Amino acid sequence: MSLYPLKFVPRLLEKMWGGRKFETVLNKPLPPGKLIGESWELYDFPPGVVEPLSDWVSSQVANGPLAGKSLHQAIREFGADLMGDVPLVGQGEPAQFPVLVKFLDAREDLSVQVHPDQAYCQDHDDAYLKSEAWYVMENDPGSRLLKGLRPGVTREQFRESLEQGTVEQLIEAIPAKPGQCIYLPSGTVHALGAGILAAEVQTPSDTTYRVFDFNRVEAATGKPRKLHVEQAMQCIDFSHAPDGQLPRSHVAGMFTTVSRLVSSPYFTLEKVRFTEGVEEPVPYDQPVAWIMLEGAAEVRVQGVPGLSEPTRFTRGETILLPAAMKNPVIKTLSDCVWLEVTFPTSSRSARGSSPPSFAT
Repeated sequence: MSLYPLKFVPRLLEKMWGGRKFETVLNKPLPPGKLIGESWELYDFPPGVVEPLSDWVSSQVANGPLAGKSLHQAIREFGADLMGDVPLVGQGEPAQFPVLVKFLDAREDLSVQVHPDQAYCQDHDDAYLKSEAWYVMENDPGSRLLKGLRPGVTREQFRESLEQGTVEQLIEAIPAKPGQCIYLPSGTVHALGAGILAAEVQTPSDTTYRVFDFNRVEAATGKPRKLHVEQAMQCIDFSHAPDGQLPRSHVAGMFTTVSRLVSSPYFTLEKVRFTEGVEEPVPYDQPVAWIMLEGAAEVRVQGVPGLSEPTRFTRGETILLPAAMKNPVIKTLSDCVWLEVTFPTSSRSARGSSPPSFAT
């Protein structure tokens, strides 16, 4: 069977710091009375990593002939037709899709936290490398992000500040603004601030070590949330090395602008702007994920039995374009802005390089 753009059923996660902006801003139906902090849009996890289950936790296809199948089942069935030369994470089984895409709604501050690097994970079987990027979609006045230690902060000073409850003073505070993109390599201490609605692209890991949680307590127990100070102290990068995020670069075409936001060893993130009424071929032969920020567009392909209509996507939706589609064409139904996620491939020597873009 020929492949087509895949849409997925979001996985909504209730969080004490979550809100209702997925419903009010992104038009996602939410369960009544629940505070939803995360909407997982594209994910693929082996058994036991995010839930103590005996099966994969993987995105469910929502459209077309493959509706009801999981992303993992589709990868196993279609192989290179779906993934091209992009390698899965891991060797053999469990091998998984290389990123997790989600939205975050921070009604309150998230905890001050850090994620492990590869060196730590090699010595700890229950840890999985996590590097991530935030893109700020909307924020309340006065919102801020915490990212990285202030110059000169030492391990000893940081531990002392944890004991005194003053750790926030040792972390750089960045005023939030729409369109801002922040890359957080593993080892970076950070926190997403209250009032921010963000899109996140990350390596497929849910390993988080909290060092401070603003003295919140669990509603069910009345006790403070569990912290992971010792694990975090082993993971935090106290070297004050640059995070590797480069200045934005822009390439403009007649109807589009492509802005490079992040080039990491694990994924490349770009922002694409398209004017209304453009219709042209999709230029990729590798898998690409699109996260729609503004507007609406549709992609049509040929040769898919049971798929009579183009795949339409609008604000707050994520689609995965398989590597092998027959004559894919995109048509913009309005002015559009989306985030584009591409991946390193086994056939390229430069990790983080991306396929040809619309602007080239």
